[in-house]
Amino acid sequence: MTAWKLPLIVAAIVVPIVAGFLLGGAAVGAAVGALAALAVLVVAARMRPLGPIRPVPARDLQRHVLVVATCPVEDPAAVAEIARAAQGDGVHGDDGTEMLVLAPAQIGFLDRWASDVEPARHRAQQRLVATVAALAKAGIAAEARVGDEDVVQAVEDQLQSFPATDVILVLAGPEEAAAAAGASAELESRLQARFSRVIVDSG
Repeated sequence: MTAWKLPLIVAAIVVPIVAGFLLGGAAVGAAVGALAALAVLVVAARMRPLGPIRPVPARDLQRHVLVVATCPVEDPAAVAEIARAAQGDGVHGDDGTEMLVLAPAQIGFLDRWASDVEPARHRAQQRLVATVAALAKAGIAAEARVGDEDVVQAVEDQLQSFPATDVILVLAGPEEAAAAAGASAELESRLQARFSRVIVDSG
């Protein structure tokens, strides 16, 4: 769950209850509270348990590397780490490694309220252009796609069509790495592919 969703959920529960007490008294407030509790139970009951994230089966023995870029990957050290992940490991073939760069569309607060996702998609595309260009300089060809703003959901969606053998999450410095600790832990525990993180030097 992304960080902005929890406050909205809490507000959706608390605000109607407070309004009920203020406008209709204790009886109305209690009734609204009971309805809110029932709604939470219904939603919780309908939520599916989180299972493993399995990539679609590959039709070859080559490496298929999914790079999830939350920032432009232009730092030579980060590019070198990604390049190492694209090399053969004695199990998959050394030639013909397929790489896909995925940039989650990071939607800003105002854009979300205005239901305007185009600025976020444009920023994601800019990250993709910079990343693919840096990889190309290192001799690595890669395709590029924009994904869901939720990193885990973006990866899960992409693996329905991309047979990843490796997933690399690229984060912009220690601060973003700390903020994305939950998503990193979930990917590490659920992915049925090799997972690693690359933290770009923000200095």
